[in-house]
Amino acid sequence: MAGREDGTRQRNARTGGPAGWAEELLDHLRPAARDVRRVVAWLAGAVDATVTLQDGTGGLLAGTPAPLDAYLVADITGGRMASAAIEDRGRHLRLVRVERARPAPAGVLAVARDRPFDRRAADIVTHTAQVVELLLTEHESTVAGRRLRRATADLRLAILQLLMVEDTVSARRVAAGLWPGLLDTDTACVYVMESVPEERDRLAEECLSATGETALVVRCPAMDGHVIVLTPREAAGEALRSLVGRTDGVFLGGSARQNLARTALAYGQAVSALAVARFRPGKAAVYAERTRPERLMDPAALADWTARVLRPLDGLPHHTRAELLATTRLGLEFTAVSTAKVLGVSRNTVRARMDRVEGLLHTDFTDLTVRATVHLALNAQAALDAGPDENPAGPGRACLDDLLAGPALRTWAGDLLGRLDHDARDVRRTLRTWIAVGGNAERAARRLGVHAQTVREHVRSAEPVLERQLLAAGSDLYEVVLAHLALGDLERPSLHGTKPGHPDSPVHG
Repeated sequence: MAGREDGTRQRNARTGGPAGWAEELLDHLRPAARDVRRVVAWLAGAVDATVTLQDGTGGLLAGTPAPLDAYLVADITGGRMASAAIEDRGRHLRLVRVERARPAPAGVLAVARDRPFDRRAADIVTHTAQVVELLLTEHESTVAGRRLRRATADLRLAILQLLMVEDTVSARRVAAGLWPGLLDTDTACVYVMESVPEERDRLAEECLSATGETALVVRCPAMDGHVIVLTPREAAGEALRSLVGRTDGVFLGGSARQNLARTALAYGQAVSALAVARFRPGKAAVYAERTRPERLMDPAALADWTARVLRPLDGLPHHTRAELLATTRLGLEFTAVSTAKVLGVSRNTVRARMDRVEGLLHTDFTDLTVRATVHLALNAQAALDAGPDENPAGPGRACLDDLLAGPALRTWAGDLLGRLDHDARDVRRTLRTWIAVGGNAERAARRLGVHAQTVREHVRSAEPVLERQLLAAGSDLYEVVLAHLALGDLERPSLHGTKPGHPDSPVHG
């Protein structure tokens, strides 16, 4: 029946029947059939003509290119006339003005054929021009809306990247025009939501809807399935947890409340919490302030030591110093590629900044004990929330040995690593050796006289026992490194180019 009906339509279109060309033209307005090029091709067949659709500058939008009188086209697109009909040496031409969505200039639909336009052909051209107007306006509005959404998303990402490098003044300035009041706060929480990459755009839109104008929602540039949400309001966090609860395959990790200048730290906390959320029945977790090594150290000694570890950076301009600290903090937590995407810079820039910090500290980030020690200083500096002028170094007597010698820290370290003592494979020895060679399984295997895969299996099996991720460099691994240092199982690292324990060392380690 469908074929018979289509055949009837075609016969009616040729004979001008009541259910002919008008019904076919209307069919092109169905959602699945909206295509200007198809409409122009249909018009060419319906009136047996050559059809050209061009914009106000002469650019071809659809149909067949054809020479048109430039002055006549200018009169029509400029609004001095709506249409024109001319005959030139047996060639009959109809031109009709086609409006477009502003600010695009009007276009023109030109129909040329060898015989005069009768009433039926003229009506088809006029009504087709109206349909073309509708389709062009819809398409251009859709494109404009898509561009606006993309530009808005790019602005959100730019604001987040400014916060990541502690440039809160610029971030507030950018946000003020579009989201007044969003960053009129000193502190905020960061959440990271995870879904499959194919659902990420939909999830981001749902986050925007759930939080309204009270949160900064960003599609993570580093992880295809992640959406980052920064919000100063508790209600937004509740809305996100509610969204996760009613959405399959979505997980949520949240940070502790942090100063806006510590957004990079909050982001790392949210990612850490997300790893826990994947195993929670409620699919959500907030960063837990579990017993961390820095909390077991003498606060005054830690502040003094931290200030002196980072002292070589104190002579830099504030923005440069903040940029280097933020990049290094993220670079110690994630890969250079992921850090670059989050910050909106190249991975070479990330490496160059970290190389500069290495040079200023006269140390080597390929050494895991160095990375763990610098990570401790960066986290302590963020927790102190003080710049170089606000927290100057004290008498200069605290060293890493002092920080690691406290009984509370040694008890914590013994309890943590003691969990591995029950494994008959001597996983603790494998882990210690693996850390000592910079986390390289092949080098550890050569030292131990085993296969590299055996080393990886031992390290992987230690993760659930220690309740920490080890193969992915980050806070968990650095805590385990500090535990080894506290117990004297690893050689103390050297910072500022001096040997550990040297009496003239500005920072023992």
